[in-house]
Amino acid sequence: MTPLSGPILTAAEMRAAELGAGVPLSVLMERAGAAVAEAVWRYGGGRETLIACGPGNNGGDGYVAARLLKARGLEVRVAALAAPKTELAIAARAGWDGPVEDFFSASPAPIFVDALFGTGLGRALDKPVQETLSRLFSSSKFSIAVDLPSGVGTDDAANLGGVPSNLTIALGALKPVHLLQPGARFCGTVQVADIGIKASSQLRVNMRAQMATPRPDSHKYKRGMVAIIGGKMGGAAMLSAKAAMRLAGYVALIGARRQGPDALVHKRWEEIAEDPRVGALLIGPGLGRDGDEAKLLDRALESGFRLVIDADALYCLADDGGPGRLYTDRHLHEIFNPPRHILTPHEGEFVTLFGRIPGSKVDRARAAAKACNNVVVLKGADTVIAHPDGRAAIQTSATGWLASAGTGDVLAGIIAALLAKRNDPLWAASEGVWLHAEAARRAGPGLIADDLPNHIPAAIKACL
Repeated sequence: MTPLSGPILTAAEMRAAELGAGVPLSVLMERAGAAVAEAVWRYGGGRETLIACGPGNNGGDGYVAARLLKARGLEVRVAALAAPKTELAIAARAGWDGPVEDFFSASPAPIFVDALFGTGLGRALDKPVQETLSRLFSSSKFSIAVDLPSGVGTDDAANLGGVPSNLTIALGALKPVHLLQPGARFCGTVQVADIGIKASSQLRVNMRAQMATPRPDSHKYKRGMVAIIGGKMGGAAMLSAKAAMRLAGYVALIGARRQGPDALVHKRWEEIAEDPRVGALLIGPGLGRDGDEAKLLDRALESGFRLVIDADALYCLADDGGPGRLYTDRHLHEIFNPPRHILTPHEGEFVTLFGRIPGSKVDRARAAAKACNNVVVLKGADTVIAHPDGRAAIQTSATGWLASAGTGDVLAGIIAALLAKRNDPLWAASEGVWLHAEAARRAGPGLIADDLPNHIPAAIKACL
């Protein structure tokens, strides 16, 4: 299966793209219906197909698909939730010359196509609709959703009573729901159908990292020097260090007991505080949260180094005054100017630091990046990387086995090494998130954080 790629459009962006496509909307609907019909033909094995059509343009796509499949000789039935309401859907219904069953009383078929609701759904499905949809899905052998499964939010991926599909045909471009949770889990396999729309957006799929073999004139400092501030829980900083060592030329661990690989350098803060060769400073993993640790964060903020701020250091930022300290106390917005640092919170750290920002995960990550004027990596099964200028990406391939203690420390080390290598925080964060996910994929089920650094070389090799 080809990995997902390309721009990700909100419902509003998709409507604008359709209107600007330069072809009649009826032509786009014909192309969309043809893409759905092709999916049924390819995956349905010639079995009887039931297409459930809603009153809007999503239903219109379903009527077109039914007409094309019937012309191919497939046994196809149509069940309507309601009469078509849009001009395009009415025309598509007129093109279907077969019977139309009542949605609620329709009998199931081996292949079920959900063309009830598309990108316009903004409320929960009525209970009778949800129950009937669930019955038809569960009784089928294979199910296909047109554009997105009915009962999930297009932009925020909210569960509005959806039922999981085996396959979703994304029409024209990906939508946030195809990648963000919980909606993405309802989509099954996602395939993008080209219907002739030129899609562009500041939101994209996080793409495969682009690594390069060190040049003949490289040396350890050219490959990047990373400093990591240790803390009370030395194991966390050690995980970060082991990960960073796989990518950087020189890694120095500060303030932690002497342990780890022989190639790991142990330093005191005074030895690196003004070292111009330090390309990035990582603070947070295992740091602790009392007054002494907050002082270490103050030192880091005042050092002038490019920072990766993770874990306990994020709590220290918000410790005096709760959510909002980041951009009100100590004028951190000015300290974080221009954008050159990376913050890597998980959901709990994010809320502590920024408060409960409304909107989708992408909306929240973008708002936080703008508030702190730096790159934010909002971690999770659907990690979002956001820049204060609005550019953002969603990582698609992370395994659930990463939900394990210490894996975030490994990610922080990877990102710090990349930031030290190249002064581009959005690049470092995006590439680091991809490499982390790829290392986890290679580590396989049952992984623990200690496994990940050993799989980073293979992840790098995959993108040379």
